[in-house]
Amino acid sequence: MEAGKNRLKEPAQRMEFAKNDVADDLINNISQYPHAFVLACVMDRQINAERAWIIPYKVASEIGGPEFPKFLNASLSDIKSIFLKNKLHRFNDVMSENFYLAVQRIQEDYKGLASNIWDGAPRSATIVIRFLKFKGVGKKIATMAANILARRFKVDMQDHYCIDISPDVHVKRVFARLGFISKDSSEDELIYSARELNPSYPGIFDAPCWDIGKNWCRPSNPMCEKCYLSSYCPKKI
Repeated sequence: MEAGKNRLKEPAQRMEFAKNDVADDLINNISQYPHAFVLACVMDRQINAERAWIIPYKVASEIGGPEFPKFLNASLSDIKSIFLKNKLHRFNDVMSENFYLAVQRIQEDYKGLASNIWDGAPRSATIVIRFLKFKGVGKKIATMAANILARRFKVDMQDHYCIDISPDVHVKRVFARLGFISKDSSEDELIYSARELNPSYPGIFDAPCWDIGKNWCRPSNPMCEKCYLSSYCPKKI
């Protein structure tokens, strides 16, 4: 919780989403190109994260630029052709349609300005449910998007109650080894455990636990001596 709170207090930081400087510049620029962030979130499904988050940049390169009107002017056929030609996703047919429909929803529901999803300091539940209305977006991606907006981009919200922890494999492993959940627990058990521990902002554990799980608390040969939770960990799993 302390590590999560410290991250929340930090100034807005540039994130390496796609591990591509130009693509990451685009996604991080939520003041000028908020649709790039939203579209990347929609694409983050059953493929490597870097591959998903580079898709808006790849599409922008094909349609002549990252401005929203250029996305809007692309037909479904255009988008599908771009996905198939560049093999952008594991599920090119389905996800190209989801991409196209996301652009249409941004236009119809948010007047072509994706930042209207989070502008005006709405409740966290409002942001989550707005992301859930995009085709193909489930609660994992919706809460992840809200968490990034709060933690990294410092978007004002009335509360953080509905920003859940993401049921990532690294996060789940850390919670299990700390004894909060069982090794074979469901995603719901992880989510409700985080809610029990910090109901005002369950997702506060997300980034610290992901870092711990990826860097030290590995599936085999964990580097416990380097982990700042080592003295609290039962180390039974």
